[in-house]
Parts: sequence; structure tokens; C-alpha cells
Amino acid sequence: MTDTAPGLPHGRELDAEALRERALAALVAARERTALLTDSVDDHDLTAQHSPLMSPLVWDLAHIGNQEELWLLRAVGGREAMRPEIDGLYDAFEHSRASRPSLPLLPPAEARAYAAEVRGRALDILDGAPLHGAGRPLERAGFAFGMIAQHEQQHDETMLITHQLRAGPAVLGAPEPPRPTDAAPLAAAEVLVEGGPFTMGTSTEPWALDNERPAHRREVDGFLIDTAPVTCGAYLRFVEDGGYRDPRWWEPAGWAMVRAHELSAPLFWHRDAGQWLRRRFGVTEPVPADEPVLHVSWYEADAYARWAGRRLPTEAEWEKAARHDPVAGRSLRYPWGDGDPTPDHANLGQRHLRPAAAGAYPAGRAPSGAGQLIGDVWEWTASDFLPYPGFVAFPYREYSEVFFGPEHKVLRGGSFAVDPVACRGTFRNWDLPVRRQIFSGFRTARDA
Repeated sequence: MTDTAPGLPHGRELDAEALRERALAALVAARERTALLTDSVDDHDLTAQHSPLMSPLVWDLAHIGNQEELWLLRAVGGREAMRPEIDGLYDAFEHSRASRPSLPLLPPAEARAYAAEVRGRALDILDGAPLHGAGRPLERAGFAFGMIAQHEQQHDETMLITHQLRAGPAVLGAPEPPRPTDAAPLAAAEVLVEGGPFTMGTSTEPWALDNERPAHRREVDGFLIDTAPVTCGAYLRFVEDGGYRDPRWWEPAGWAMVRAHELSAPLFWHRDAGQWLRRRFGVTEPVPADEPVLHVSWYEADAYARWAGRRLPTEAEWEKAARHDPVAGRSLRYPWGDGDPTPDHANLGQRHLRPAAAGAYPAGRAPSGAGQLIGDVWEWTASDFLPYPGFVAFPYREYSEVFFGPEHKVLRGGSFAVDPVACRGTFRNWDLPVRRQIFSGFRTARDA
């Protein structure tokens, strides 16, 4: 482990006690959500594999505890391993998701007890960790604790995907998201973002992960971008115009996917008695025309954009539209400014179990005029997942570096399933272009 963490600030923005409180709140919130997702189903559902694309929920539960032990107890606290014999079982790179049900996994009660014991010891370490600028890289600004809170919340999103894939009646509930209001309509269907330089990425966000670093100058030409994600109603016009039957709109690999799986609409959609319906967390309902389309692959997003005479934005275009304030001449932490997200800004944290209608959250709009850039749906971009200039892996290569390359496409913005601790204007997600089970949508762009 190196003596310096690339790009990490010295934690002067918050004193040690404020950092400790922030880390504690993030860890507690993550564990409460994990409990909700795992206590809402019985042991059979916890140990079952609901899709070969996903792990059994009980694997995620123990994996969360194991990662916390590795990084907080052993790496930060210098403690002896509690259960070294299970490290291999919960190594995400050692066993594919499809193979995990065959492993000798901890049963639900034991997995819960293990995760709880790790958490108790981790909180003891948090109480005594220095969390100051001159400390070790993992401790500086509470980075390791923030990393583990983000890791757990990312697995909570993964477990929510598993809930969407499981068969059976609904077990989760949440209030409806806010509706758009006439008092704050979107200015237009698209907005112009002027060409020129802006600052992309970050070197100052204390808990930003390695692929978000470092901040660097990026030049983009002028472009126009949708003010809201593409809606189900707009996407339905593509479906009903024969979009899934016309190879003109598809990348060759995407067209092969459509043919091989006989795709005709987004995942979880079906047509019945002349009406388009979808299944959402155990409930079948009409497809909502004004809600951002969900569960589409990169190939589907790209095909729609071609059909519409547009294209997907590049990652740099997306970030400039989301963060650049031309009046202040700088990049903001979030579209609305530098303050942390509130329920008025964005649909985050599983507060609702669906995206909000296009035009909601006027308080969260960017200086560009685009809205809902944070929360609601992950947004596919045209870009491959590549390192920024000056990238250095920290604290381990397997978080980002091993995924760099043309095989993975970048998603930005976060979905309704993402917790604020794991969502920033600089946060980068990535996945294979065939993936549909994730909470993914998109918006389109065109050259100015």
C-alpha cells in the first residue's frame, strides 16, 4: 500500500469529529437499507438465485461484511482476520455470479451475525481513527469508511435489482415520487451547451473513487442535449414504428442480441389486450408515458437515438451539461450547486421505487437548464470506460482499472436506487452494453 493517495485532499474541510459523524451516519444508513432488503423476504428467497445474472441475496449480505472486515478491521485497524476461510467465497473476482449458489455460503442467520459482529468492531475502530490530513491514505478524510459505505450501498442497489428480478408478490413499498408542476416547467425539449473548456472529474471530493480522479481540463464542442431523460412514451413510438425489427438503427452486436433473444421492447414490458404493461417489484401496471424509460441496454439506447436522428452524449458532454456553471466559470459538485442532495433536488436513496416523471425536481436543474441529471435513471453515454489523464489506482486495481477498455460503456447520474453517498456529479458507473436488468435509461444529444 502506498504512502500517498492520489488526489485525496487533506480533510481540512471537516474536523475529525465532523468526519466521524459523517462516516457513522453513512455506515448506519447503509446497514438499515441492507436490513430492509434482506429482512423483507424469507430464507428461501435469500438463498435462491433469482437470475443467473445476479448473486443470491445471502451472498451479497456476507460479502458486504467481508469487505468491511478486509478494509476497516484489517487494513485500517490492523486486526487479525475473523474468518479467513471465507475470504475466497466472497471474492467477487474468484467466482462468477452464476456459480455462487453452488458455494458453501454462510446461511442467512450466520451471515447476519457475521456482518453484525464486523460492524460492531468497525465502529470501535471508527471511534479511535485519527481521520486527519496527515494520516495514512485510507484514513485521510475518513476515506476507507466512506468507501465501505459506498460499497454497501452499491450492493444494496444490486440487491434491489434482484428484488425486481424475483418472481412473486410485492414485498417492498414506497411513496410515489413528486410530480412536475406548472410553476416550473422545462424551458424546452433540449438545451444548448456552448463549446469550450471545463473542469471534468475531481481532485478535492474526499470520498470520490479512483476513476473520478484527477480533475482535468476537457474541451468539448457546442452541443444540444435533452432537458430530461427519454420517456417511456417517446420510446414507445420507436417500438411501435418497428424499431426492434429494423437493423438500420442497430450496432451489429446489438442487432445480433435482438435477434438471438427475440427482443421487442424494454425488459419487463409486455403487451396485453392492446395495452403495454410492465412488471415493477411484483406489481403489474400500465407503462407510464411521462416517466423515463427504464431497463434498456446501451444497444437499445443507441438504436433509439439513431432512429430519432440524434445520438447519445459523450461522457464529457454529459458532465459539462450537469456541472459546468458558465457564470461562475467553474464546475459544481452537483447540477444545483455544491450542497449535498436533499429530497427536493433528486430522486435518490430508494425513497421511491420508480423514476419521477420528466420535469420533476426543478430545484435540481443544472445551470445548462437540463434536469434530472442526478437520480431517477442511470444514463448511458456514448463513451467507453477509460481512465482520466493521470489516473492512479487506489486502493486496489480491481475497483476500476481492470474494467477499463471498450468492452464497458459509461453510465452517469445515478438512479432512484442509488444512495446520495454513492452519487456525485463526478461519479462514474460502467457496464456491458447488453445489460438490461440495471436501472438504466438515457437522454440524447446532437451537434450544435
